[in-house]
Amino acid sequence: MQNGAGITSADAGLDDISWNVVGQTYKPKLHSANAFIWHAVVPAESFVPPHVHPTQDEWIVMLEGELEVEMGGRTHVAQAGDTVRMPMGEAHGIFNRSGKTATCVFGVAPARKLFDLFIALNGVTDPQELVRLSAMHEVDFLPPPDQA
Repeated sequence: MQNGAGITSADAGLDDISWNVVGQTYKPKLHSANAFIWHAVVPAESFVPPHVHPTQDEWIVMLEGELEVEMGGRTHVAQAGDTVRMPMGEAHGIFNRSGKTATCVFGVAPARKLFDLFIALNGVTDPQELVRLSAMHEVDFLPPPDQA
């Protein structure tokens, strides 16, 4: 855990860490017991399925591009400069349907087990394994809607 003072350079993650999580590139920028912050490159047509953080508040600060965040029964469009607030316990899904890459900074507080989850998810492509690992780290994915 990175508790000390210092600077994480713009192009690097802590300890030069970079993860591929659901096709997106995440670089941790700050990690302490109180908060975890990471830079994300979100390619066009990629997404994070609807899920819940029962023990963390989450936010996104948009740097470039556009993301759609589904929560509270609505689709919210976030653009450069916007901040998205996702309170703990509130289901949300994040989608890049814009046709262009988006970049943003995500954060959660408290950090809990999310840093360790991203270590475990790096490169995982099997959806069932993603759901299993996430549940072990306090992130609960919602079941897909019925295909009636």
